[in-house]
Amino acid sequence: QVQLVESGGGLVQAGGSLRLSCAASVTIFSSYTMGWYRQAPGKQRELVITIASGGGTKSADSVKGRFSISRDNAKNTVYLQMNNLKPEDTAVYYCNAVYFSMNYWGKGTLVTVSS
Repeated sequence: QVQLVESGGGLVQAGGSLRLSCAASVTIFSSYTMGWYRQAPGKQRELVITIASGGGTKSADSVKGRFSISRDNAKNTVYLQMNNLKPEDTAVYYCNAVYFSMNYWGKGTLVTVSS
């Protein structure tokens, strides 16, 4: 059974940094497009940033220049580096893995940014 397990969330002050990790128990991890999404209280889940199998990335305008994504295919892990965090970045962050029709989600990790 496929599992995505996020870690690294927590409470941080505005302007601070956090790094989230997502460990994936999938075969051919390197072929998956991996991504991070977030859902703030009372809002819909939204795309944060993705990384394709070839390494290309796409990110939401709201995080450009502050967040970056990377992957370690040897460890089946994807990372989200978040710098210069803002209170509006407060949300549950979810890891996502997509390969053709296969689409998997983690249970999420909470990031809280205090002002």
